[in-house]
Amino acid sequence: MIKLHDKYFKPFISAAKIDDAISKMVEDIANDMGDEIPVFIGILNGSFMLTSDFVKKYPKPCEVTFIKLASYEGVKSTEDIQRLIGLTQDLTGRTVVILEDIIDTGNTLAEVHRIFKNEKVKSLKIATLFYKPEAYKKDFKLHYIGIEIPNKFIVGYGLDYDNLGRDLPEVYQIKETQHMTNLVLFGPPGAGKGTQAEFLKEKYNLVHISTGDVFRYNIKNETALGMLAKSYIDKGELVPDQVTIDMLNAEVEKNADANGFIFDGFPRTDAQAKSLDELMDTKDSAINAMIALEVDDEVLVKRLLERGKTSGRADDADESIIRNRIKEYYSKTAILKDFYSAQNKYFGVDGVGSIEEITKRLSAVIDAL
Repeated sequence: MIKLHDKYFKPFISAAKIDDAISKMVEDIANDMGDEIPVFIGILNGSFMLTSDFVKKYPKPCEVTFIKLASYEGVKSTEDIQRLIGLTQDLTGRTVVILEDIIDTGNTLAEVHRIFKNEKVKSLKIATLFYKPEAYKKDFKLHYIGIEIPNKFIVGYGLDYDNLGRDLPEVYQIKETQHMTNLVLFGPPGAGKGTQAEFLKEKYNLVHISTGDVFRYNIKNETALGMLAKSYIDKGELVPDQVTIDMLNAEVEKNADANGFIFDGFPRTDAQAKSLDELMDTKDSAINAMIALEVDDEVLVKRLLERGKTSGRADDADESIIRNRIKEYYSKTAILKDFYSAQNKYFGVDGVGSIEEITKRLSAVIDAL
């Protein structure tokens, strides 16, 4: 994470990936040019790093020059672009390749085409390192594209935020921090986790995402992910983590305006916890805390045996099964306790007492986040 002026930016595209994209563009253009000597024209200010790295990789003779447009030099909008530094050489009959750092709306590209309309060039090719297809509003053909990216603000590798960031060798994406409360709620069988999840959901206006409920919904409604998960289940195989993550992502997307989420039943492993962190990071958010209800084993056994008398569940009526479930819970939770403790996000809460007392303890943890 870096801070430029008042904004935070998170790592987005590595220097190695940029280098690979440029190498591919160089290869494609060199093959298309054959023995012809092209004129590469960089659009200042942003393309200075791209143009430099590009021509160093170009394996054949070429000419290089720059043109500067006023897209960010005091004009009111990108629709008011003017040429500041023009061309000083005759390009009649030459093949010209424009090297752009980024193409989004295409307004700068429109001015480039206007400039070269009267230059009598043999051919005008457009090459851009970064391209935002969601933002592009023009019909001009883009001949060479390095990396397609979403329509979010980026800095680095020639691109700036209020004059800072051009010198960075990699690219960063703006982090639009969302003020959300995202919890991973854990508790052994019989701890009352489901009851507390309902209270917390109402009190903090959170969305409760139960992995079991999500699976049942997708399978019942025969969604693409549900059918994929069912294909593994029918074969007696574990559903891959990525399928589960994709289901959770869909639930988060459905509730994009939520104040936050309670994740119940996921993650279960270190790898799943990392995947959940990555998912929330794509939403410019994060898991705030793992909260685990802590209850003595003997209390849990007593509670579950009582519940078994009315629930009709066989695993609530057999003490040996109950103790095995509790043991299994602790073996899995220990891994996650270490994972979230390393981030200072693990909170154990006493789960013994009245529902109101336990809710009060949980609320004290959440209010302090």
